[in-house]
Amino acid sequence: MNIVRVDPRTDPVWQMLVDRTPSSVFHSPAWIQVLTDTYGWEAHAYVVLDAHGEPQAGIPFCRIADMMGERILALPFSDYCDPLVADQQCWHFLIDGLLSERCPINLRCLHNSLPLADERFTVVKQAKWHGLDLTPDLDGLWHGMEASTHRAIRKSQREGLVVRLANSEVELRAFFEMHLKIRKYKLGLLAQPFHFFQNIWRHFVDTQHGFLLLALYQDKIVAGDFFLEWKDTLYYKFNASLPADLSHRPNDLLIWEGIQRGKTRGFDALDFGLSDIDQEGLVRYKRKFGTEEKTISFLRTKPNGLPTLAEKLTRDLLAQLTHRFTDRLVPDPVTERAGEDLYRLFT
Repeated sequence: MNIVRVDPRTDPVWQMLVDRTPSSVFHSPAWIQVLTDTYGWEAHAYVVLDAHGEPQAGIPFCRIADMMGERILALPFSDYCDPLVADQQCWHFLIDGLLSERCPINLRCLHNSLPLADERFTVVKQAKWHGLDLTPDLDGLWHGMEASTHRAIRKSQREGLVVRLANSEVELRAFFEMHLKIRKYKLGLLAQPFHFFQNIWRHFVDTQHGFLLLALYQDKIVAGDFFLEWKDTLYYKFNASLPADLSHRPNDLLIWEGIQRGKTRGFDALDFGLSDIDQEGLVRYKRKFGTEEKTISFLRTKPNGLPTLAEKLTRDLLAQLTHRFTDRLVPDPVTERAGEDLYRLFT
């Protein structure tokens, strides 16, 4: 075996590997391009080749150096990104290349248990993941959902909500402003830069590998769901809505429309993505569509021991700044600019 370092955005070796293995949208060249275009990071991947030069295993990563220190992430701002490796020998051959860089390494694993068995890694956090099998017919999918979801969908239909595709960056901006407000006023968090969503639009929507569904009430956009497409799976990636219009139950209708669109386009699964364990409302919401539930494990190895005092103080400062900039008295444009400046540090 041989190991090579490639650019996963452009190298045909990486494309060949992700096409052959059970990869996710977070391994896709398009997603990695979104991250590098937005934040200016360099992306790399180690790929194991067999004696014939065929790719057998791989892992994508960004090496980041900023005020939080140096670290390797596979990959930043991705719900999960399992190493694409099927046997222990390949795993050790692959990860030893990263470990030799003498830098903290962060992984998020959903499907692959090999990293969890590696004693050099510690589970530092866990989150929930939900997915829905789309292979049953629509009647089967409808009856697999909770009765409360049926009532919500029928209510939104009775009240005249209309669901359609977003068709311009003007409507993308309207979705982002809802997203910003939910993050700020409900969760007390900053939002990713609008440029991040523009890059998703460019690399997924413009290439017809994703779409933004909007729910309208009396011609006003009241909610939206952003979906990405990769191989046989549809990914529910972002949701936003106007709190004042939640009584019309747009979010349940959007998911049902997404399920129907996924069926029409021939997808086998709907990936509902990551939910923090303490987000009980979000976990319940995803469960009610009849989803399967699994655990995402956040793994970390730190060759130089515990975080330094400087790193701890910097993280505390970042939390304080987030609290300041999400205060209700702070104008939303200022909160948006704070996300542009600070969000890259939340890795």
